[in-house]
Amino acid sequence: MTRTDTPPAWDERTQLTTFLDYVRATARAKCEGLSDEDARAAHLPGSPLMTLSGLISHLRWVEYFWFRVVFLGEEDESPWTEEDPDREMRIAVGIPLSRLLAEYAEDCARYDELIAAHDLDTKARRKRNDGSPVDLRWILLHLIEETARHNGHLDILRELTDGRTGD
Repeated sequence: MTRTDTPPAWDERTQLTTFLDYVRATARAKCEGLSDEDARAAHLPGSPLMTLSGLISHLRWVEYFWFRVVFLGEEDESPWTEEDPDREMRIAVGIPLSRLLAEYAEDCARYDELIAAHDLDTKARRKRNDGSPVDLRWILLHLIEETARHNGHLDILRELTDGRTGD
């Protein structure tokens, strides 16, 4: 997939989905050519769960939560628990990076179908933890923000791993 933030059309839906695709592709690009060992490296002593693998797992499960749990109202079967709220990052070090990336890509493709099948104004079946309602538009904007923020983390970790930098 070619990474671009230039939408093929200028309607709101196309702009939002183009940016979401772009930040997702950027996250995957940050992991290109890495060994499992490098992807599991924890370079920040104060943040031992901050690994490239952990962040890819986190991004996958964040999309799961917003699309399946909040938007569709499904039961939450994510790996985190009250006792271990960062479990998706912890378990990632035991999963090959290629599998993490493949599962993330498969889920993204499934969510793209969900996005295409709903109007941006469609309300989520569940509300946010603070009780406020959200619609599909808000979820897309939130996921763009969340993924872009973590792309900055991925960029730093990649540079610390092998010196590779870039957008």
